[in-house]
Amino acid sequence: MDNLTKIIVKWSGKEYEIELTENDTVLNLKQAIHKQTGVRPDRQKLLNLNFKGKPPQDDFKISRLNLKPSFKLMMMGSLEEDIAEASRAPEDVPDVVNDLELEEIAIENQEIYLSKVEKRIKEYDIKMLSDPRPDKKLLVLDIDYTLFDHNSPAETGAELMRPYLHEFLESAYEDYDIVIWSGTGMKWIEEKMKLLGVSTNPNYKILFYLDSLAMISVHTQKDGIRDVKPLGVIWGKFEQYNSKNTLMIDDIRRNFLMNPKNGLRIRRFRQAHLNRATDNELLRLSKYLKDLAVNCDDFTMVNHRHWEKYKPKRRHNAGNS
Repeated sequence: MDNLTKIIVKWSGKEYEIELTENDTVLNLKQAIHKQTGVRPDRQKLLNLNFKGKPPQDDFKISRLNLKPSFKLMMMGSLEEDIAEASRAPEDVPDVVNDLELEEIAIENQEIYLSKVEKRIKEYDIKMLSDPRPDKKLLVLDIDYTLFDHNSPAETGAELMRPYLHEFLESAYEDYDIVIWSGTGMKWIEEKMKLLGVSTNPNYKILFYLDSLAMISVHTQKDGIRDVKPLGVIWGKFEQYNSKNTLMIDDIRRNFLMNPKNGLRIRRFRQAHLNRATDNELLRLSKYLKDLAVNCDDFTMVNHRHWEKYKPKRRHNAGNS
């Protein structure tokens, strides 16, 4: 009887247990994943399955990987119905679900949510990847659909990376310390940053990562209970950063509910295979970030919803845009 290898596949917030024999191949693994998740083998991206630093081919035997018992494998991939729905969606449809401007001011000042922020400041442990630099402003970046299309099929991470990502980060690093904040788990964040080459790029450094555990839940009349990203968690841990010098970029405006004047909603980067050649959002954002850093002393005085039309004034009058 063949020895069994148990693998835990993490996908879309759930875990799936798969058993394979010593003679099973990567293709057999993908077929087993297909049975449990519905994601076709050709749509699957197995993020942390490697042999000598490279993804193994389909005919590669799983036993040669010497996986630890109950090895956790992270997969990216889309169901056919989801891909079809995304393909039918018209472009530039207003994201009504995330448009919560009527509740922004009320929510950011509610004591119950400020108490949650204080709890995160005390209990959330930040793993520093580099040191804060004197006189630098702070840029907080989302990952999914902001820097990376995580829902389209591709052979490599580079195909799903938003165009000009590294140029954008290198330019921003001149004026800003950079934090990555995703609503996923820390392991996912670390894997995606490796996949995109962000964690190893010599031209810029990331200050630290924040995951879903740093977020708080708020209640909105429109959407009920939602998780958001309160910048106060960072400000409470680092005196250098505050509302005047911090900007958060995300594709979901709801994430700014605790700090509506510090959020900039970016256009979603989806269907990378269709939009990669024409998407220049990060190039235009680079100019905006540079203008802010040079000309603006208080980011809350600028309406970031109209960032594409921003015309910097003289420094002492930069807030009146």
